[in-house]
This record gives sequence, C-alpha cells and structure tokens, in this order.
Amino acid sequence: MLIDLRSDTVTRPSKEMLNAMQNANVGDDVFAEDPTVIELEKKLANMFGMQAGLFCPSGTMTNQIAIKVHTQPGDELICDATAHIYNYETGGISFNSGVQAKLLNGKAGKISAQEVDEAIQPNYDWLTKTSLVSIENTCNRAGGSYYTINEMEAIADVCTRHQLKYHLDGARIFNAIIKLTDNHAQPEIEKTAAKMGSLFSSVSVCLSKGLGAPVGSVLLGDAAFIKQARRVRKVFGGGMRQAGYLAAAGIFALENNILRLKDDHKRAGQLAECLAKQQYIESILPVESNIVIFNLKSGITAADFVNKLAEQSIKVAAFGKQTVRMVTHLDFTDAMLNKTVDVLSKIR
Repeated sequence: MLIDLRSDTVTRPSKEMLNAMQNANVGDDVFAEDPTVIELEKKLANMFGMQAGLFCPSGTMTNQIAIKVHTQPGDELICDATAHIYNYETGGISFNSGVQAKLLNGKAGKISAQEVDEAIQPNYDWLTKTSLVSIENTCNRAGGSYYTINEMEAIADVCTRHQLKYHLDGARIFNAIIKLTDNHAQPEIEKTAAKMGSLFSSVSVCLSKGLGAPVGSVLLGDAAFIKQARRVRKVFGGGMRQAGYLAAAGIFALENNILRLKDDHKRAGQLAECLAKQQYIESILPVESNIVIFNLKSGITAADFVNKLAEQSIKVAAFGKQTVRMVTHLDFTDAMLNKTVDVLSKIR
C-alpha cells in the first residue's frame, strides 16, 4: 500500500468522476463553444456571486492572468512573504507582468488590513504604484491557516479606500470555507462563498487539490475582467479545445467532494497529535485544515526523514533542511492513517 502525503494534488479521479468525464458534452472552448466548460464557469461564478468565470489549466495560470489584467508594468503588488504567487510561480509576477512584489511578514501567512494600509506607496513619481493586493486562502507555507470573513473584509475596505484591486488565490478555498461554516450544510457553504466573492476583484478557485479533480482552476470576476482575462489566457498558451472532459471532473468535484474536506482536516489533526508525542519533533505549526508542517530536531534531517518513510512506502515532502510537510486528501484513508501513525511512532 503506497501512501502519498506530499500534496493533495496527487489524487486520481474516482470511477464516478471518470464516468462523468467520459460522458461529457464537449465543444471547442477557444471558440467559447464547450457546453461543459461553460457550465463549470457559470456554476462557480454563481456560487461566489460573481459575473463570469474562466477555466484554465492551473492555479498558477489563473493567478498570473489576474495579476496581468489588474496591473501595468512598473506597478507593485502587496502580498505575504510566504505567498504562492511569489514563491512558487517561477517569478511570474515580474516575468509575465513586469510588476514587483512588496512582501509583508504577516502572522501565520496572513497579512492584516493595517499592514496593507501602511505598505501602500504614496503617489509620487519616483515610487512604484501600488495597484493590487493578493492574499492566499488557505496559506500553504503557514500550515493551512485561513483568513476569516472579517479579516478579508477589513483588507477589502482598505483596497476600496485606496482604489486597489484585490485578488484571492483560492488554491484551497473550499478548505477555508469548510472551516468557516459551523454545520457544513450546503446552503451555509454557498452563503459563505458568496460573501467571500463579494469582497474581491477576482478569485482563483483550484479544483485539483482537495476537491480531487485531475486538472484545472477557474478564475472569477466581473464580465469585463474575464473578457480581458480570456485574451491573456490565450497569450499564455492556456486556450484549450475540448476542455469539457476536464471541466466535467471539476463539476463532479464541486457536487461531491466539498463536504468531505472535513475528513481531511480531521486526519491531519490526528497526524499532528501523533507527531507531537515523538522525541524527534522540534515543533509543529498549528494544524488548521489539511496541511501538517513540522520541524525536526538536529539529530535527523528532513532528507533522512523522507527516506525513512519512503522505506515504508510513505511519501512526504521535505520543506526545508529540518522541515517536513504532509498533506491529507481524499485518497488518504483511515487505513492509511493508521499505518502512517504506526510508522511515525516507531521512527528512532
């Protein structure tokens, strides 16, 4: 039994998802004629209370398109120092858009409205123009921490006051939404998503992480923004043809895999409980959703730890010299959890 905890991107389509993909009604999406893509875009736009959507191959592309549309070369965007758009999109901020990032050292990957307000450049010719604020929810490098509605709303107020665009990198947005809803009922989830969407100029929603689709993210915004974004997607090489086969997986994921995210959160918490008891653990970041990040004591490196688990058919990711990351997902079962806990307890 192979157990893969490197990321929630490692999931594979279920038989039911594959069946939905196989039976998708498709057209040519470059001509805007793929009915399943159109259905997915409308479904997510309606869920988040936004006018339109754009299906793209990846969350990196949706983020980079948003930055390109919202800014001009020479502008500046504000984000946390741990943000995915800065750390893991191969310098796309500068390469694609000619924009520089002002990095803030937020708390647990989250920047505050006050920090944003203080970071905005005055309107002088010799300073870069601040034009965009981007936040990530949940925050990957901070161990899956998430912004509350009030925190996001406070930043939105700053952006409105300073006439800045506001982008949400929702790589694991439904993990955050599940944490923000008490009873996990579908109406409450949709209400939370709509409230969240009302705060942002654009939202990127990833389908290929916790929701388990094999490919794709959807960029949301108003009609004028998406019209521009569609052109930029083509420039970036993201225009797909019979993409409905992939969009069908996204629709299935939205209809079947949101509520079960709470199981991933529970299992991540159980992994953290086990790790906290082990002598080789130096510290563990607070586990707020499905990501477990921990630091090892000096007697064992992350590379050593990865190798020890690999010998037991468990894959985890080194996140630094002494840091390891585990991410739970829909292909990580209770049986796998039990084996992982047993292996972790026996490491010396």
